[in-house]
Amino acid sequence: MKINVLEIIADQHQAACIGCEGHPQVITPNLDRLANEGMRFKAAYTQNPICTPSRVSILSGQYCHNHGYYGLSGPRPETLPSFFSHFKAHGYRTAGIGNLHTPNDPRNWLEDHLDHFADTFESVDGRTEATAWYDQIRAAGLLEKEDFHFWEKNPEYLMEGMPSQLPFELSQEGWCVEEAQRFLRSCGDRPFCAQVSLERPHQPFYPTKQFLDLYPEDLELPPTVNQDPGGRPPHFQAAYNRFREMSWAIEPKTFEAGARRLWRAYLACITQVDHAVGLLLDFLDQNGLSENTLVIYHADHGGYSGTCGIPEKAPGICSESVCRIPFLWRVPGVTTGGGVCDSLAENVDIAPSLAALCGLSPMETVDGKDLTPLLRGGQTPVRQAAVTEHPWSKAIRWGPWRFVHYQPEMFGEDVGELYDLSTDPVEAHNLYHEPEHQPTVQEGRRLLLEWLIRTTRVKTVWPAVDWSSQPYDYRTAGDGKESNLAGPALRVRSGQVNYI
Repeated sequence: MKINVLEIIADQHQAACIGCEGHPQVITPNLDRLANEGMRFKAAYTQNPICTPSRVSILSGQYCHNHGYYGLSGPRPETLPSFFSHFKAHGYRTAGIGNLHTPNDPRNWLEDHLDHFADTFESVDGRTEATAWYDQIRAAGLLEKEDFHFWEKNPEYLMEGMPSQLPFELSQEGWCVEEAQRFLRSCGDRPFCAQVSLERPHQPFYPTKQFLDLYPEDLELPPTVNQDPGGRPPHFQAAYNRFREMSWAIEPKTFEAGARRLWRAYLACITQVDHAVGLLLDFLDQNGLSENTLVIYHADHGGYSGTCGIPEKAPGICSESVCRIPFLWRVPGVTTGGGVCDSLAENVDIAPSLAALCGLSPMETVDGKDLTPLLRGGQTPVRQAAVTEHPWSKAIRWGPWRFVHYQPEMFGEDVGELYDLSTDPVEAHNLYHEPEHQPTVQEGRRLLLEWLIRTTRVKTVWPAVDWSSQPYDYRTAGDGKESNLAGPALRVRSGQVNYI
């Protein structure tokens, strides 16, 4: 019997904000349950702090510099496989339900990869609000009260934290749960591979009132909300200052009161996501699917929402708050309850790991690593470093270190970030310019350069060899310009077709 796959992905969920991570405020009983029944990765990272490029990396298993997406939406990558297309080719029924947020011009990239396309915000051809979820809201006469409608027509509420005007049943999370259950019922005896993509805790920070009421109005702010940004890069400092200058729509309109409303609502949005996860886990239990269904919960990226004194995710590449993601796996017959993995992992590892765990052939187009040995409790790391990238800036995590490289053209000066997370987990002390830490800065640059060269996919190469398994042949022809093995005549005569 084939193993089913249920991938649950949240938008902008900071990894630290889960009960099993030791967070003192957030309420996440169902995510804690999933972690207690499976394995939690403590050092998992996103490939990009923006939705679309991150999701393309998750689905394709490729790094951003290979698939080429760094911004929102964009032209569909016609020939790029996803793990959906791979599972579909192996007889699985596939579904994408919720906030898919993938390239959609002129039609959604996943159209042919999915048996059931159920984006909440856009149709297959990119028409906004032409979806079954919006139809349900219209039928209830509540379209003007839908969170994004309200936000767009009342921009002064951009970063406010307040209750949604919709009941949970009509929320994006509520609809996704119902739609996922409908799809799973329709599969019968056929195996399924389904993604349920939940919108929260991304802004607008409007949780359903029942979840907001779980948190006191005088909830304590994050301890880093007023952390001095003096050692941070200019764009971080600008975002920090803008947060303090923000105009609030709800009384009291002080910075502290507004920041507290935002933080309270962000945590409540996470609890709303947690509730949806619980409903899905209960459905698997009640329908005899738990013992044969792999469940993974993760996020496309994290978010600040008040931590480090920043209101949302930008400028995200600067911090663990955005780059590190929740990463919970429950795999029948593989994971044991309550496992915790310290080894580095990345979102690109999901695609190859799912294929391996389900006994499918490997996806030849992926850059990620198979996490199966770690999920079985192994201690040997699958990677030395984890990288989050923008076109002109890249963040790398290795050992206790976190290093961020910025191209000098970005700020017109030498700007960078280096933190020792073992002694400074909140990244309060930038060591980048300190003389005694210059060897570590150079090590970070070397690791980034080697990672970029090692992982870049090329369309043509001479000679086409796997450098990790074969030494380079430096012998040259008589003119000293070309390897003997690469000369056209010798190549044909000797049958060295692997060099063509």
